[in-house]
Amino acid sequence: MDAFENSRIYKEKTKAFHDKNILKREFKERDQVLLYNSTLKLFPGKLKSRWSGPFKVKEVRPSGAIVLWSTDGK
Repeated sequence: MDAFENSRIYKEKTKAFHDKNILKREFKERDQVLLYNSTLKLFPGKLKSRWSGPFKVKEVRPSGAIVLWSTDGK
């Protein structure tokens, strides 16, 4: 029972430490942003960036999703 309690306390402290370092970002329409491709694991060039853009924010939805425009209007 003590091990379970210690594990719970450790997880709570770790989560609090992690959440403290997260920065809240709020975007407005027409802001310029870069898009980070986190699924890009293997890429051909060593120095190829995972960031693409710039994009403009077209719409911010209530769920937190963001609709983007590319520079050519797509």
